[in-house]
Amino acid sequence: MRNSGWLAAAVFVSSVVTAQAPVAERLHSPGNPILADGRYYSTDPAPVVIDDTLWILAGRDEAPKDVNDFIMNEWQLLATKDPKSGDWAHYPAIARPEAVFAWAAPGRAYAGQIVRGPGGKLYLYAPVLEKDTDAKDGFAIGVAVADSPIGPWRDAHPSGPIISQRVPVANAIQNIDPTVMIDDDGRVYIYWGTFGQLRGMELERDMITPKGREVPVEGLTGFFEAPWIMKRNGTYYMLYAGNHAGPRSDCTPAVYHACIAYGTAPSPMGPWTYRGVVLKPVSSTTSHSGAVEFKGHWYLAYHTADAVGGGHFRRSVALDEMHFDDSVSPATILPVMPTRRPQPALAPSRNLARSASAAASNEPIPLQYWIKSLNDGITKVAPLPPDMWGSWSPRNPAQQWIEYRWDKPVTLDGARIWFWADQPAGSAIGVAPPARWHLEYWSGGWKPVSSPDGFGTAVGRFQPASFAPVTTRCLRAVFDASGAGGEHAGIAVEEWEALGPRAQPVLVRPIDAAPVSACN
Repeated sequence: MRNSGWLAAAVFVSSVVTAQAPVAERLHSPGNPILADGRYYSTDPAPVVIDDTLWILAGRDEAPKDVNDFIMNEWQLLATKDPKSGDWAHYPAIARPEAVFAWAAPGRAYAGQIVRGPGGKLYLYAPVLEKDTDAKDGFAIGVAVADSPIGPWRDAHPSGPIISQRVPVANAIQNIDPTVMIDDDGRVYIYWGTFGQLRGMELERDMITPKGREVPVEGLTGFFEAPWIMKRNGTYYMLYAGNHAGPRSDCTPAVYHACIAYGTAPSPMGPWTYRGVVLKPVSSTTSHSGAVEFKGHWYLAYHTADAVGGGHFRRSVALDEMHFDDSVSPATILPVMPTRRPQPALAPSRNLARSASAAASNEPIPLQYWIKSLNDGITKVAPLPPDMWGSWSPRNPAQQWIEYRWDKPVTLDGARIWFWADQPAGSAIGVAPPARWHLEYWSGGWKPVSSPDGFGTAVGRFQPASFAPVTTRCLRAVFDASGAGGEHAGIAVEEWEALGPRAQPVLVRPIDAAPVSACN
């Protein structure tokens, strides 16, 4: 790890602010994610510039590997004087919901934002759960105030949240993901929402009191959650997690995934016009971003599942530069290409699936599944639907297949498949292991492999299969579905490896590469 004087000074400053203030850990990050070793997961980044430092407020994911839930008990901070240097200060546990808000329950330290207000005071807009409420959904937005981003934070509105299902007016949405902007004229605007419901409202200049009425924000195609408001050259931009899924979507093919999309408006309250996608789906199903200008450059902060032991509920903050095309009006945000810290070279392997493109008999794939998960090299203890290819539909056929296609012929003599199921073997409903499966290869037509051996159907571990060597451009796994008559279960596969007779360097296709032509 490298050191720098300003980081050492940051630690000293933190020690004199308050005896209980968190102490920074100095670290050097050679790339994304910033915190990558799995000791701390960081999520829902909200960047803010305070004087000559870029700070990123983040939640902390603490879910065990086998738990699909947002276990988030506290907020933390990352800080740097120069993102390109890789030198960061990490401040863990700067605030916990129940410690800041007497009316809040512990946990659920969801996506908040720090904004610098009048007089240099800092305001933290935080979605938390009310501990005593009769609302159908207990999430509410509180406001805390501090002189330093590391705290101590204290409730700026001790009588309760400024937004909930009860205040300032009754609503029926989940009130999370606040984003706040102070306009050039000093007027303050707050936006929030999730599950396709986005609201906006003006606040008084005290940063707390509702001024205007709460209004729906419309015109942002596929809005799901995670709004982020900003202004550049007189144009208002709203970034958000989009979820308009489908095979021809510019956002995501799978409904569980999200892209970061954006719209623009000529005024803070609209009208909003959809403009496109800033960031394609990342390795976590959720996507959450914040953007900020710092020392003449714009940066996009977001999260991924790319840290050691990472996952959909163990996410980590990344930061990349963001660029605009000013030749058009309003200026377009150019697509951000995610970067990663240097990765070790893949070891030679028998698995040649990583260099293939995948196809299936049930295309277009049902929106909850993702065919590219077949050969991403990942299996999970508790997968979500987009972590697998699946075939479930209200009426499943008796037979299904998946297929790998290579640019050039490859020699294969084995395969391994990792099945997933939510029903037992033999079931005619839900997703069950197949009754049986076999492999076929293309040689002027589809032919079964010779000397087959293995081909088990148990779930939760790889089922190996071997066969006499074949050289081909296409390999197909054919499944006889569980069930009988006209009733059959669906089938799901987390990972499918196609094995060559000897270890060789693994080629990995870019995730957006065009599919290889079919063998027919």
